[in-house]
Amino acid sequence: MSKRYRITREFKENGASERGISLEECKRYFSSKPDFVYTSVFTVTGATTMSIEGDFFMWSCGEIKIPFRHYQGDIYVSGTNEAVIPKMMEIAGELGADVLEG
Repeated sequence: MSKRYRITREFKENGASERGISLEECKRYFSSKPDFVYTSVFTVTGATTMSIEGDFFMWSCGEIKIPFRHYQGDIYVSGTNEAVIPKMMEIAGELGADVLEG
């Protein structure tokens, strides 16, 4: 089972926890990163194909695309690829947020 991580401001002081990470802030932030592309539908292809609607910032890590999903003021990402951990920590630091497992 893969780990899932959440980038959040939930535990920040000085009112940061109340403002969360807005979709608009994510779009501005990720648009400045050349290895990220926004999409409103994430499609998983395997034995069957499934499309998930939402707000996804797709990170190009070599040939692999890894979704960072914005949902209700937080950003979620799977930890199945070990390259995600340093990228996730970088993003959290630049957004003034924390990383939680689960």
